[in-house]
Amino acid sequence: MAKPIIVKQTFNISRDRLWEIITEPTLMRQWFFAEIPDFKAEVGFSTRFNVDAGERQFMHLWEIIEVEKMCSITYDWRYEGYTGQGIVKFELEDSNNGTLLIVTSTGMESFPQEMPEFSRVSCEGGWKYFINEKLVGYVGIETI
Repeated sequence: MAKPIIVKQTFNISRDRLWEIITEPTLMRQWFFAEIPDFKAEVGFSTRFNVDAGERQFMHLWEIIEVEKMCSITYDWRYEGYTGQGIVKFELEDSNNGTLLIVTSTGMESFPQEMPEFSRVSCEGGWKYFINEKLVGYVGIETI
């Protein structure tokens, strides 16, 4: 198994507020994927939505497989028409200056590696973009 991709970011907001931002669909659409039709932080909830990547379409298939309210949420992350299974976990921890978010992504090596979108470099860049740029910008508070 390949080494997981881990992205960390501290936000100067409460754990409750950060949990809301990463689990409420209207808020998730602002920083994550605008295409998300619905989302519930409940085990067994599943959703699907298409992301147009220009040359390719990626139908995202998510299922929530683990939830510890206000602490962590884990997705089974797949793409319709492609082999592979990813697992993505969002964890919240209290920090001296707010809340630490840790995103851990595993399983990317199980997707077709001949496709640049599924490369480790692409996945790392994507998570850093979503967490360290988009989410930081959405929160609008200088992070530590």
